[in-house]
Amino acid sequence: MHVGAHVSISGSRVSSDSETPPYSDIRNAVPRQLAFGGNCGQIFTTSPQVWKPAEISDEAASGFRELTDESLAGPWVIHSAYLVNLCTPKDDLRRKSIESMQAELDAAAKLEIPYVNVHLGAHTGAGVEGGLDNAAETIAELDVPDGVQILIESDAGSGTKLGGEFDHLAGIIDRTDEEIGICIDTAHTLVAGNDLTTAEAVDETVERFDDVVGLEHLKYIHLNDSKHDVGTHKDEHALIGEGYIGEDGIAAIINHPDLRDLPFALETPTEDGKGFAWNIEKVKELREN
Repeated sequence: MHVGAHVSISGSRVSSDSETPPYSDIRNAVPRQLAFGGNCGQIFTTSPQVWKPAEISDEAASGFRELTDESLAGPWVIHSAYLVNLCTPKDDLRRKSIESMQAELDAAAKLEIPYVNVHLGAHTGAGVEGGLDNAAETIAELDVPDGVQILIESDAGSGTKLGGEFDHLAGIIDRTDEEIGICIDTAHTLVAGNDLTTAEAVDETVERFDDVVGLEHLKYIHLNDSKHDVGTHKDEHALIGEGYIGEDGIAAIINHPDLRDLPFALETPTEDGKGFAWNIEKVKELREN
């Protein structure tokens, strides 16, 4: 099973264990992932709240690649900055989004990470069709390196944000010549109005996704439980099995024949002494051989 967490790359040391090398920057991700019990996962290359691109030395990139090859099943995915808005009608924000995304794509190529994950963003008055058109035009401005793919993440669907409906995901695929993929966030998908609480509900939602978008485009899953119910459009993640998706829903997702072989990255909270290690172990317990 390919399962891991969104891990931090910050700090100069990942452990007080004398056998743990004092790696800094991007290399922190691998031993942290291993400490959580993960074998794939997600990272930010820089702070997601700023426009500043990552500064990754050749030495750090080489170390990251070697550690990943030696220790993890993979794959990694880079999550783009939260500031990026592909759908925006504003020229300045669009320019900054393109520059930020290009930096992430180039970092992915340097690190040999196959995916860069990004939200469509908000159309802020341009309308659904206008927002999707804007997103397609923005993607067309990017120089996507060989071996790297853009993944559009499903959204909770609040306000003017796009990606909450499967039609939005299909719409951006149809509008671009770039071979983009999809990352489904289970918490977002639930609160956007798609039931994932039972095996029967998961079957129906997966079938509908396949009909509208196509399972061949689904490349990664953010596996999160939700603190809010179906259709509430409230984005707040819960511990695995302890939210509205629940153990039955999570088990149905990770064991579904069309989903089980995909990589799963957790973005679960740390609560009641339960962090990524607890959540990953919970996922493994719910997995059927």
